[in-house]
Amino acid sequence: MKNMTVQTKCVQGGYRPGNGEPRQLPIVQSTTFKYETGEAMGQLFDLEAEGYFYSRLANPTCDSVAAKICALEGGSAAMLTSSGMAANFFAAFNICGCGDHIVASSAIYGGTYNLFAVTFKRMGIDVTFVSPKCTDEELEAAFRPETKMVFGETLANPSLVVLDIERFAKAAHAHGVPLVIDNTFPTPVNCRPIEWGADIVTHSTTKYMDGHGSAVGGAIVDSGKFDWTKYADKYPGLCTPDDSYHGVTYTERFGIEGAYITKATVQLMRDLGATPAPISAFILNLGLESLHVRVARHCENALAIAKHLEENDMITWVSYPSLPSSPDYALAQKYLPNGTCGVVSFGVKGGREAAAKFMNNLKLIAIETHVADARSCCLHPATTTHRQMTDEELIAGGVSPDLVRLSVGLEGAEDLIRDIDQALAAL
Repeated sequence: MKNMTVQTKCVQGGYRPGNGEPRQLPIVQSTTFKYETGEAMGQLFDLEAEGYFYSRLANPTCDSVAAKICALEGGSAAMLTSSGMAANFFAAFNICGCGDHIVASSAIYGGTYNLFAVTFKRMGIDVTFVSPKCTDEELEAAFRPETKMVFGETLANPSLVVLDIERFAKAAHAHGVPLVIDNTFPTPVNCRPIEWGADIVTHSTTKYMDGHGSAVGGAIVDSGKFDWTKYADKYPGLCTPDDSYHGVTYTERFGIEGAYITKATVQLMRDLGATPAPISAFILNLGLESLHVRVARHCENALAIAKHLEENDMITWVSYPSLPSSPDYALAQKYLPNGTCGVVSFGVKGGREAAAKFMNNLKLIAIETHVADARSCCLHPATTTHRQMTDEELIAGGVSPDLVRLSVGLEGAEDLIRDIDQALAAL
């Protein structure tokens, strides 16, 4: 069937069994695959035939789940990685190298910021960070002749700033580079960035897509819409022969719809090995089957708690884009009209010390280095996920010292509110 809803894609996308085949996605727990002739396997190594020969590059279970995520995002090709960080690294390194440059939103996850600001710098890739609220002139000034991509998050972790995807896509395309969007928090249930001009979408599938804290993973989806051949000089890795595969040119052999993911698979996964496990992909698929139901409940609970926090004198501010009082409310209604996510960020009166005491007082909500779980949890980013950043970098990224990131789960909202109230009262 064509034009299936997101709900149906969550349940039945990616794997459709034939007559007498397993109804549930099989776990192909094998490192290798048998062939009758060396010639048949040689064709796989030369990229002249489709198939599997070693699970570091590709595995049927993983590919089925990648196909489901691809369908959910409306892309042309997708791949799984061992983590969300690996997905963001592969997404950039697939088209960037020493001497290249990236424009990135400053309001992004602390681990990704560190990847861009520190690790990429050591690899010779420079990054200019711009505020997601920068003016058009400031955004334009960030580009250089050697710029190869623009990066941002649909909903920033943990500040929850909403990126104006269309505006950043327009700027990227005016300079002949793709826009890469991390869509982890909204998931394709609430936002599909490709429909707004994004070219590549990444995910930490560890979060809502799994949803149960069971399996670490990541995904990359290519829209198949960015024409690499128009900018062949910028992207020689995609548009010129690859000597490690007997001179294959990815855009010629696989077209603009398949070149990017094919190169990331046969080059980066081959050489760097951030391989997803088949059992992890199987667990991820179980989460995806209920994603559309869970995300709606996460958002319902989070909005109720955000409204409650706004009324508490112990809370100095609340960031949740679905609140009418949010400065990002208009953007949220544009890009995420059905809800944003289950994460609420807020400040506790008394600053850093009060925030820490508040979390220690919680009884039901756990302190965890996690987010987007069925179970509610919270974190103080300034001293955990973002602790490598300076105070100036924290402020630029929308992370104030008093910020508490609350990941609202699937429990009863009234129980969570009671836990929050008693923790605040104990201050």
